Amino acid sequence: MGKPMQVARHWRHFREKYALIGGKCENGHVFFPKRPICPVCGSRNVEEYQFSGKGKVISWTIVRNPPSGFEYYRPYPLALVQLEEGPVVLAQLTDVEPDEIDFGMEVEMVTRKVREFDEDGIILYAYKFRPVLK
Repeated sequence: MGKPMQVARHWRHFREKYALIGGKCENGHVFFPKRPICPVCGSRNVEEYQFSGKGKVISWTIVRNPPSGFEYYRPYPLALVQLEEGPVVLAQLTDVEPDEIDFGMEVEMVTRKVREFDEDGIILYAYKFRPVLK
C-alpha cells in the first residue's frame, strides 16, 4: 500500500540521491538537502549546488536491527559524513568492513541499490559512501 508513495518520493528526489545536489545561498552558505530558505542566514535566494561527493567519517554505528525492507543488508554501517564543502550527511557506508572504519576516514559518494521490491521488480538506488580508492 505504501510502495507507490515511496517510489514517487524517490523520483521526486532523484537528483539529490544520484548527484548529491544541495543548495547555495547568495551569501555563499552551502547546505544539503536543498531548501528554499538558507538554514544559516535565512536568504531566499538559493540556487542548486553540486557537492564533490568527497568527505570524511566523523561518527558511525553498526545497524543490526534495520527497519522493514532493509533486513537483507544487516548488519550495515551508518555514518555521519562531513562533506569537503562543510555540510554533514547521514549515509550508509559500503565496500568496507566494520573493523576498517575509523574517525577521519576519507570517503567518496557512490550510487548503490538501497531497496528492492521483489513482487514488482522495482529497485531503488541512492547515494552511499565508500573509502576513497587510492
